[in-house]
Amino acid sequence: MNEYYLIFSFALAYFITFGLVPIVRVLAFKLNAVDVPKDERRMHKKPIPRWGGVAIYAGFLISVACFAPVIDERLIGILIGSVIIVIVGIFDDKYALPAWVKLLGQCVAAIIVIAFGVRINAFNGLWAFTGNLAFIKWFSMAVTFVWIIGVTNAINLIDGLDGLAVSVSGISSFALIFISILTNRYDVAVLFASVAGACMGFRPYNVYPAKIFMGDSGALFLGYILSTLSIDAFLQGYSAMSIIVPIIVLALPIFDTSFAIVRRLYRRQGIMSADRGHLHHRLVDGGFTQKETVSIMSTFSALLSITAVILVAKGFNRAIVLVGAMAVMAFCIKLYRENKEIAKKYIESLETNRGDENGEN
Repeated sequence: MNEYYLIFSFALAYFITFGLVPIVRVLAFKLNAVDVPKDERRMHKKPIPRWGGVAIYAGFLISVACFAPVIDERLIGILIGSVIIVIVGIFDDKYALPAWVKLLGQCVAAIIVIAFGVRINAFNGLWAFTGNLAFIKWFSMAVTFVWIIGVTNAINLIDGLDGLAVSVSGISSFALIFISILTNRYDVAVLFASVAGACMGFRPYNVYPAKIFMGDSGALFLGYILSTLSIDAFLQGYSAMSIIVPIIVLALPIFDTSFAIVRRLYRRQGIMSADRGHLHHRLVDGGFTQKETVSIMSTFSALLSITAVILVAKGFNRAIVLVGAMAVMAFCIKLYRENKEIAKKYIESLETNRGDENGEN
C-alpha cells in the first residue's frame, strides 16, 4: 500500500500542477504579475508571467490532503507555515516587496513550524558536555530556524535560469524519497513524492525558453518545504548521518548561497542585495548556454543526491567514488572554459578542411 501511495501522490501532484499552469499563466498576465527584464541579472529578453508557484503549491497541497498517511501536529505546522510563505511570494511576484518583508514572512513561518514541534534534535547529545537541557533546547531551535531560512533562500537564489530551480528541487525530492524509504519513513516519502510530482508537472512550462516563471511563490515554497520536510524525516534523529544526508542533497544551493553571502560581505554589500555572481551566472559568462548551464548544475545536483543515497544504503567508502567523479567533472568544466576559444577555432578549421576536400572531390 505504501508503494501505491507514493505513485498516486506523485501522479496527482503532477497532473494538477500541469493542468493549472496554463490557467495561472493567463491570470498572471491579466493581473500584471509579470517579470520584465530590466537589468543584466535577468537572462530573458521579453516579459514572462510569474505565479507558477501557485500551481506547484496547489498540486502539492491537494496531493498531500489526499494521500498523506498521517496528518499529525508537525505536518499541520509545516502546512500553516507554507501558506504564509506562498502568500508572501504571491505578493512579491506582483508588487516586488522589500527584502525585509519577505524575510519577516519567512521568520514567522519558521517560528510556527518550530512551535509545532519540528526541530533538529541532533544536538541533544551535547547534554553530556553542558548538562543544561534548556541551553540545548534553545540552541536546537536556533539552528532549526537558521536551516529553514537558509534553505528557503538558497532555492530562491538559484532560480535564475529557465528550469534550474525546479530541476534541482525535483532531483533533491527524488533523492529524499529514496532515502526516506531506506530509513523506513514512508510517511515522509509520500510528502516528498508530492513535491517531486509538482516539480515535474511544472518543469515542461519552465525549461528554456520558459513560458512561465515559478516566481518567489514557487522558489520560496520549494526551499521551505524541502527544509522542513528534511527536518521531519532526518534531522530529528541523533546521529551524525542524519545531519549529513540533507546537507549533501541540498549542497548545490547551500554552497551557492554561502558563497554569495561571503562575496557580498567581502565587498561590503548587504547580504540581501542582488548581484551577478551566482554559479549559474558564472557558467553563462564563461561561455555556456542557458541549456548547458542548467544541464551542468542539474548533473551536479543529481550526483550529490545519488551520493547521499549511496551513503545511506552502502556507507561512506562507496559514496566517496561519486565525490571523485564530481571533482573530475568540475576539472573538465574548468578546462573547457579556459580552452573554449581554442577548441572552437580547431573545430572550425576541421570543418573548413572537410569542406575544401568535398569541393575538390
